[in-house]
Amino acid sequence: MKLEIIILAAGQGTRMRSALPKVLHPLAGKPLLAHVIETAKKLEPTAIHVVYGHGGDLVRERIADPQVQWVEQAKQLGTGHAVEQAMPAVDDNSTVIVLYGDVPLIRAETLQTLLQQGEAGLGLLTVLLPDPTGYGRIIRDEAGQVKAIIEHKDATEQQRQIKEGNTGILSCPGSRLRRWLKSLDNSNAQGEFYLTDVIALAVNDGVNVQASVIADVHEVAGVNDRLQLADLERNYQKRCADALMRSGATLIDPARFDQRGSVTVGQDVVIDVGVVFEGDVILGDRVRIGANCLLRNVRISDDVTIEPMSLIEEAEIGKQCSIGPFARIRPGTQLAEKAKVGNFVEVKNSMIGQGSKVNHLAYVGDTTMGNDVNIGAGTITCNYDGANKHRTVIGDRVFVGSDTQLVAPVTISNDATIGAGSTITRDTPAGELTLSRSKQVTISGWKRPVKIKGNKAK
Repeated sequence: MKLEIIILAAGQGTRMRSALPKVLHPLAGKPLLAHVIETAKKLEPTAIHVVYGHGGDLVRERIADPQVQWVEQAKQLGTGHAVEQAMPAVDDNSTVIVLYGDVPLIRAETLQTLLQQGEAGLGLLTVLLPDPTGYGRIIRDEAGQVKAIIEHKDATEQQRQIKEGNTGILSCPGSRLRRWLKSLDNSNAQGEFYLTDVIALAVNDGVNVQASVIADVHEVAGVNDRLQLADLERNYQKRCADALMRSGATLIDPARFDQRGSVTVGQDVVIDVGVVFEGDVILGDRVRIGANCLLRNVRISDDVTIEPMSLIEEAEIGKQCSIGPFARIRPGTQLAEKAKVGNFVEVKNSMIGQGSKVNHLAYVGDTTMGNDVNIGAGTITCNYDGANKHRTVIGDRVFVGSDTQLVAPVTISNDATIGAGSTITRDTPAGELTLSRSKQVTISGWKRPVKIKGNKAK
């Protein structure tokens, strides 16, 4: 049977106290709604319908997914009304799963079970809560079968003592859902069309309602304010940390770690506190990452050491390299095996050859550097003339003295030595010493200026 998924994302989220629609608030660097869509795709549905309302144009702009079919709910008249807006595009012969754009941690495995229940009748996810205030209560008969769901505001005091709450996530055949939605009314405290009333209609039709009590409360928790968002963020990060540790990584403190994308790790990786991964990050065997580093869209080979406070983005790092502390590796950079980029060094769009060293206080931009090069402290490549970028080429075994400027475009040939304090504007020959300095002069009898009494500096 075909599967279609309806995601309700029309709410304003007033308790967020934000101009940003609730479903666009980020969790792990990605909008809440994007998490739900990503999970939905894992079930390989024939269609994903997102019902939007508040901030609709912005929601559609930020979630530019070609697989999503957008449905507007112009007036927010309840969850039942919201689902009904999507039904004209839903095939009667499909199974429908209803999800929520502010419930980001639902797992595909959980939905797979729900799908099977929905194909047989009606599948419903419920949760046991120490304090179910605000949740619809699951009403069961003496045999334990679900009879109905009563919303909190419509529940009696006795019904409010029930700890089993409704998550709102359900699955059933499209034809039945269409029929039940047409039978809903809004004679309740909220004056809304409740999707939850579908349960009682299913029972009246003799349809088997299978309710699964979910173990992980966070999996079905919604976001209504920033406190709840922060709670789900930490739960998501714990999931990521647990997965990395099962894959062979050591996290010095799993509670002080953030993953905002996908991370693949080899064996015996060690990650210190405060490390942030963004985008696609691949770490080889025995990689060691110091405290408070940020890695974004990088591939790190085996036996690399990254010292604390370093930023690496959109780069490839070869085996046995050493980076940092306080290093910045910018996009387009490739470090060959055993290269070293030290403290307070910035490298951009450059290739650093095998065994080459840029140890401290240097800028290397738009450069192709050979093997076994040594770049002295304070050296910079002057790659920008105010309008265009130019490239510097440095051959093998070059030694560049401290406080040197290499003004691109320029080529430093193999085995060349550049004297400290030089400004190099022309290509240099192989194997020779090149330098540019003013003659050192000592002025005899020179005296330092003395401050005149009564004269105040302005």
